[in-house]
Amino acid sequence: MIKIANEILNRIKIHGEESYNEECCGALFGSSKNDNKVIQDILEFENEKEESRQNRFLISPAQYNFAEKLAIEKKIELLGFYHSHPDHPAIPSQFDIDHALPRFLYIIASVNKAKADNLTAWILKEDRSGFEKQEMKVKSSASVRV
Repeated sequence: MIKIANEILNRIKIHGEESYNEECCGALFGSSKNDNKVIQDILEFENEKEESRQNRFLISPAQYNFAEKLAIEKKIELLGFYHSHPDHPAIPSQFDIDHALPRFLYIIASVNKAKADNLTAWILKEDRSGFEKQEMKVKSSASVRV
């Protein structure tokens, strides 16, 4: 179960809309217990991909390291990453599968004609054959807990 505050979800949507027609990307921070994850904050990244930014994104090693250090400083977990799919469904592509890291959560925002309309959550299968869709509950900020 993935829990996310409405305000965090809206920040992801806005990032996708502002980046349209290129993919946006960022980090997800929060806490986890067993299979439950609570997203408490995000960090927007600049898409570092040099070409095909409308259907590809790149989080650089420097950005990843910064996210890890920030998580340590804030005493929260780096839970995973998010990105957008401009004018495509919020389902993982083969590129997403090929470049995903195990154990991380991935949120994909579908942004159609500059309007975010669907967000889904995924975790890479252990055998790396694909993703497993995760149930995501949107809550008010005050009620989001592990």
